[in-house]
Amino acid sequence: MINLAGHCDPYSNGCTGLSSDIKSCQAKGVKVILSIGGGAGSYSLSSSDDARQVAMYLWNNFLGGTSSSRPLGPAVFDGIDFDIEGGTGEHWDDLAKYLSGYSKKGKRVYLTAAPQCPFPDAWVGNALKTGLFYYVWVQFYNNPPCQYSSADIANLEDAWKQWTSDIPATKIFLGLPAAPDAAGSGFIPVNDLTSKVLPAIKNSSKYGGVMLWSKYYDDQSGYSSSIKSHV
Repeated sequence: MINLAGHCDPYSNGCTGLSSDIKSCQAKGVKVILSIGGGAGSYSLSSSDDARQVAMYLWNNFLGGTSSSRPLGPAVFDGIDFDIEGGTGEHWDDLAKYLSGYSKKGKRVYLTAAPQCPFPDAWVGNALKTGLFYYVWVQFYNNPPCQYSSADIANLEDAWKQWTSDIPATKIFLGLPAAPDAAGSGFIPVNDLTSKVLPAIKNSSKYGGVMLWSKYYDDQSGYSSSIKSHV
């Protein structure tokens, strides 16, 4: 199932027009990644062969392969994001390996992930050990043991140190809600983020920036524009 939040209906072949939008972003140097998983629904991988077949499906329908049913048209995504928040932790490492194998066919397939901040992540912890992930945007929200709360940075800072020291990824991002109602908990007021949190984590060589959930909430709150000069 593809969810494009009301922008178009993939089941009536109504999303192929977004191909030009995707290419336009890429022409400006913006990488466009297809996210799999999510916080709703039931999904899992049953075996290494299942992972191989999913990788092949993603390659042919969204990446550099060919298919008669590309839901988003001919645009070639830059990679796949693992937002796994349910099912089991099995075989996501296999999926990462199979997807990475397609990088040999020319254009690099970027792998990214959005794990929860408790370490190690229950679902993609093993996959992240492969060292195949480029960007990892850790969700420092909806997880009280490792998020910022009422001016206390200790839990977040401890978790950040563990993620940046133990995960072999190129860059790690601080994932936050873009507005108080974008998540159940974990919102950080702008002043607290810029004066307390960012100074404590930016000295890490793996610090990549801030990831926000989601654009819808950010458009309402203006959070990204208010923190951009500090990130």
